Amino acid sequence: MNALEGLDVWRRNRNMAVQICTVFARCRDYGFKDLITRTAVSIPSNIAEGFERNSKNDFIMYLKIVRGFCAEVRTQLYIAEEIKYIHL
Repeated sequence: MNALEGLDVWRRNRNMAVQICTVFARCRDYGFKDLITRTAVSIPSNIAEGFERNSKNDFIMYLKIVRGFCAEVRTQLYIAEEIKYIHL
């Protein structure tokens, strides 16, 4: 794989970040909106950073970081559903 844009995991997570930013664009809870959108954007950003380092070990390290961000977003989405910001 020579180009970041060819990574399916990067494309899917970029699309997820766009969806989350779009869904929460009108949210008036600015702290919550800022937290979930920053976390969502961090996922494809870290995939990109790890990929561009051209080191398998670095890429794996960044993917491990991304797993943590994914858990954060999942948790934030569950909370958003419970407090009626969204419906999953």
